[in-house]
Amino acid sequence: MSAPSARSAEIRRATLIGLVAVLCWSGTVGLMRSVSEALGALGGAAVLFSVSTAFVLLVRGLPTRVQLRSVSRVYLVACGLLFACYEISLSVAIGLAHGRQQAMELGMINYLWPSLTIVLAVLCRQQAARWWLWPGAALCLWGLGLVMGDGAPAGDAPGWQSLAAHMAANPLAYALAFGAALMWPAYSVLSRVYGGGFNGVGLFLLFTSGLLWAQWLALPTVPMQWSWGVAAQVLAVGGCTALAYSCWEHGIQRGNLAVLAAGSYFTPVLSALWASVWLAVRPGLPFWQGVVLVTLGSLVCWGATRGR
Repeated sequence: MSAPSARSAEIRRATLIGLVAVLCWSGTVGLMRSVSEALGALGGAAVLFSVSTAFVLLVRGLPTRVQLRSVSRVYLVACGLLFACYEISLSVAIGLAHGRQQAMELGMINYLWPSLTIVLAVLCRQQAARWWLWPGAALCLWGLGLVMGDGAPAGDAPGWQSLAAHMAANPLAYALAFGAALMWPAYSVLSRVYGGGFNGVGLFLLFTSGLLWAQWLALPTVPMQWSWGVAAQVLAVGGCTALAYSCWEHGIQRGNLAVLAAGSYFTPVLSALWASVWLAVRPGLPFWQGVVLVTLGSLVCWGATRGR
């Protein structure tokens, strides 16, 4: 096999590995919410990421000093902080939601990150794009407005008034969700630039779980209510999270970033379907129209980078 062919095969393999993360992520919002209902927003997140850390470290172990010396400090520090802040923001936001319907809304805000990843890559001159990138991003925002307008009285202004009302009633949760949607694109772009092929997910998960336990000890929290069902959900989410981030890290550093982003665009639909079944929530038609628009807008953004 020639060198270009071997390189192409390696890129395809890394891309397929990265796409496994999309399937794993699709089930996390619903499971995170049900775990947080039993263990609390901070306690549930701390337990989940401790289990994820244990899974990753059992499989991959900790990096050696020699490996760490060869890695960019920008990757270890900046990407590590972005990873931890993203995970904490998303998991705590879902835990703080006023009900399961709102948890699904917060999950949809998080899923703006696929389109924002390409927008950031274009702004950082890592990716060229055609003009319809911007209408695609606008479609995503329109879809988000429809998601937030689900359940509003007929005749009300769609989306944005509802979003403003929801944010006013639960400002911390929505601020964390929007922050997460911005932090993951930044992490993905910086990781590709400075990672150098090193997979630091184990270290980042360890750092994330340590920060969560520190917050859990420092702040007033609700008692944890354990059961066999909760324990099974914790193991499921922890395993899926560990597998997802290990696969995604490998994919974004060695695979085709545009294809990975395109695959991730279907995460909102898969996540909404799974969460609605698991949480026994039946969103209205505007919610599903919004989910489709967010996915369609993300695909338009991806199409704007094709061949560029």
